[in-house]
Amino acid sequence: MQAVYTLADLQAGRPLRDDPAGAIRLGVMGDPVEHSRSPAMQNAALEECELRTRYVRLRIVPNELAAALDICGKLGFAGVNLTVPHKVAGFSLVQETDAFARRVGAINTVRFADGKRIGVNTDGPGFARAITESFGVDLRDLRVLVLGAGGGAGQAVAGQCAIAGCPTIFLVNRDFAKAEALAGRWAGNPVQPLPWTDDSLGEAAAQSDLIVHATPLGLQPNDPSPLPRALLRPCHLVYDLNYQPTALLAAARATGARSASGLTMLLHQGALAFEFWFGHPAPLAAMRRALGL
Repeated sequence: MQAVYTLADLQAGRPLRDDPAGAIRLGVMGDPVEHSRSPAMQNAALEECELRTRYVRLRIVPNELAAALDICGKLGFAGVNLTVPHKVAGFSLVQETDAFARRVGAINTVRFADGKRIGVNTDGPGFARAITESFGVDLRDLRVLVLGAGGGAGQAVAGQCAIAGCPTIFLVNRDFAKAEALAGRWAGNPVQPLPWTDDSLGEAAAQSDLIVHATPLGLQPNDPSPLPRALLRPCHLVYDLNYQPTALLAAARATGARSASGLTMLLHQGALAFEFWFGHPAPLAAMRRALGL
């Protein structure tokens, strides 16, 4: 099998030809997608459950998403995950969604069934489970600062915080209009949109227990931290949705703050996606081992 497949590969039916059993029926669509660890995790789960299906990376650029989903349905795929930058766009390309996905306006998981595309969002509940595992606390007890509330992952995190009943939720986004729009989805909850300025970041960080980074910053090795180190305190919990080492996580450790990468969220959202595709519990232990957790 190839490390990464493209739209052209899908159009040529290459994923089916590359596997002798014709078993490639799952994948993750993104751009970039080469860094994704979902294949290792999901293939471990498939093997543990003795399911003759394989999961691959699909590098799909934004203007190819609709065509890629259409072709996957025709090829008999069971489902796909959507990662950056497809979570918001994917929401409008499915026929059915769950209540949480409708509320946040983003999906990360698609199932193909009976000629339809059904989309759900497992990022939110996966995030809540990850916070409990990583820090031993309940999300509902925390005041939260979300950095990057304009993308699909940030929207899911903010929505889960609102559903959990967090006492304060700060949404900081470089496009302030997107933060305002997201806050409007959760009217009646203590959700406060803020512009991405030094003053706003300082004010929000000082009043937060949990700082969540939900932008793509950190995908490249030399990316800077989205938050100045001077704003971090030892009492902070810092969660970076990126699952490789980042400048923010390094700054948190240097400050004495407890921190965690997005691997635990990857694990739990992936387990929920597996259960959505196959209708039975995911082999969490096997998935955890595949991620080195």
